[in-house]
Amino acid sequence: MPAPDRVASGHRRYAERDVGLVQEVLRQRGSGLSMPVAVDRARHHLGRLETSLFAGVRRRHPSLRVQVLDRPVLVALSRAMEDECCAEADDALLFGSFQRTRYYAPSRSRWAVLARSARSAVVFADFGSAPAPPADGTPREIPVPAGAPLNREWVLVCDSAERPACLVGWERPGGQGQRLFETFWSLDPAVVRDAARLCARLSEHYRPESRFPGWADLAGSPMAASSQTLRASAVLDRMLGYLPTV
Repeated sequence: MPAPDRVASGHRRYAERDVGLVQEVLRQRGSGLSMPVAVDRARHHLGRLETSLFAGVRRRHPSLRVQVLDRPVLVALSRAMEDECCAEADDALLFGSFQRTRYYAPSRSRWAVLARSARSAVVFADFGSAPAPPADGTPREIPVPAGAPLNREWVLVCDSAERPACLVGWERPGGQGQRLFETFWSLDPAVVRDAARLCARLSEHYRPESRFPGWADLAGSPMAASSQTLRASAVLDRMLGYLPTV
């Protein structure tokens, strides 16, 4: 890294952008990060930012099944994932997007409890420009601009070694009183890790004065999903497909 071109004589040739990439890696390394994490963060800083978690994860994992679910179903799935995958997962990296502060308010105390056992907990919503710094054991609140794609997305990501899970949906406009979301979910550690990395980058993008503290935990590739996990996921996908949404 970076990968050079080869000229006819066999010499390596580096582009001007490669110089900037190496300089950014050195800057990241200077802050104490390991080399893999420094490279990942340098590529992020110099590359294209994914402002939609739904689109970003789907681009990386196009085989994810998308279903239309209404708000009560998403609430039930979120609660189940929070309990099973987050509350009982030691040292998880936890991310949630609630769109509006008023939607987050009823869950604030619940997330305060979840944050106590997490390595890091991050909440996205339209908090305003300067939310209060997080106290120990409380979620970091990240303000999201009104026009950002993330502000119409429902997100829950729990990156942990034992119980990884993610649930991501974007809200369809004009629901006529019923909030409908195009949604995917996954227990695949690779999908969850990509979702967590995107959330971490967005947390720094929308709150640049505060570096995400868990980058070292997001380095490397997680274990592949077991065959049992894949079978259970397929069954739940079928169950969700039978739920009415209109």
